[in-house]
Amino acid sequence: IPTTRQRGRVKKTKSRNLLERLQNYEDDVLRFMIDKAVPFTNNQGENDLRMAKVQQKISGCFRSEYGAEMFFGLRSYLSSCKKQGVSGSTALTLLLNGMLPNIFIPAE
Repeated sequence: IPTTRQRGRVKKTKSRNLLERLQNYEDDVLRFMIDKAVPFTNNQGENDLRMAKVQQKISGCFRSEYGAEMFFGLRSYLSSCKKQGVSGSTALTLLLNGMLPNIFIPAE
C-alpha cells in the first residue's frame, strides 16, 4: 500500500506568521521610535470607527442620511475634544449651552 503525502506548503502557526510579519515590516513597526510624528498605536483611529460599527450592528443602519451626519458629527466633536484634553461631559455641556471649548476658537 503506497503512503500518500500532503501536497503544498506546511501550515505555519499564527505566532510564526506574526513573527515573520514583524520581521518583514520591522521598519514600519518601529517607525514611532524614530519619527516623533508617528503615534505608538493607532488605537484612537480604531476607537473612532468602533462606535459607528457598534451603532450599525445594533440598529442595522441609520434611518436617514441626516441622522448619520448628526451621529458622525457628534462623534467627531467628542473625539476632537478628548484628544485635546476636554472631557466628554464638559464638551456636551458647552455644546448644549451653545458654546464651544477654547480648542475650537482660533487664537488671535
